[in-house]
Amino acid sequence: MAVTWTIEQLVRNTTDNGVITADWKALEVSGEHTGHAYGTCMFEPDADSESFIPFVDLTEEDVIRWVKSDINADDIEAYITLQIEESKQEPVTSAGVPWITLQIEESEQEPVTSAGVP
Repeated sequence: MAVTWTIEQLVRNTTDNGVITADWKALEVSGEHTGHAYGTCMFEPDADSESFIPFVDLTEEDVIRWVKSDINADDIEAYITLQIEESKQEPVTSAGVPWITLQIEESEQEPVTSAGVP
């Protein structure tokens, strides 16, 4: 499956309705494995430019195109693919401390009242 790009939020100037920031997310799902990246791009809109698109006329595709031209989209997608490939491998590290056990014996558990207070 390919990486899916979305725009999560835009911030615009109220004076000219030019977009000044775009929060983006890139996601790929491969079975039970996922990879993702997210970030924010900043823009300096010029309402007098012929390429200026008024806020109400913007599409998500327009903003994704801006984002991809502002960042290195190929590197982002390669990083996402690497996340997925690494998640498919056997873990080579593990976290925790040996002196804490997560299992509680039933005899050690205190009864809980309906209010959630023992």
